Amino acid sequence: MNEVKIRSGTKKDLPRVLELIKELALYEKALEQVSNTVAQMEIDGFGEQPIFGFFVAEEEGNILGLSLYYYRYSTWKGKRLYLEDIIVTEKERGRGLGKILFERTMQFALEQNCTGMMWQVLDWNEPAINFYKKYGAKLDPEWINGNLESSDIRQYLSAKKLT
Repeated sequence: MNEVKIRSGTKKDLPRVLELIKELALYEKALEQVSNTVAQMEIDGFGEQPIFGFFVAEEEGNILGLSLYYYRYSTWKGKRLYLEDIIVTEKERGRGLGKILFERTMQFALEQNCTGMMWQVLDWNEPAINFYKKYGAKLDPEWINGNLESSDIRQYLSAKKLT
């Protein structure tokens, strides 16, 4: 393996970051659900109030993978680092890039005085599940994920105004 550098992501990395996000979405059979844009990521990650950060794995100037995170707050535990995604481009998987990105993100959680780190993994993604188990991660089957899209929220709230 040539020298892989892990560094904090920058605004100029965002086009490649979005490519990797789309590659992951394709792997997860959900490419049509990606609506994010580089312009939106610039605002969200580098605007007045950045809401996410990321590390990249770079080799010879090429970004091969990333770890994207943000903070969340647990009423029970306090400040937590939420790992949204670790993505390694398909042809580079198996080289240990996910491991070094994950470990850098764990270190960052400690540097930021977080009480821990959280993430989700699809129940069918056995390679990812096995990866996280190597770290002694607790994978909790009890919690059910919930979400509302902005279109759902608008529809509900406008229907509520009619009653």
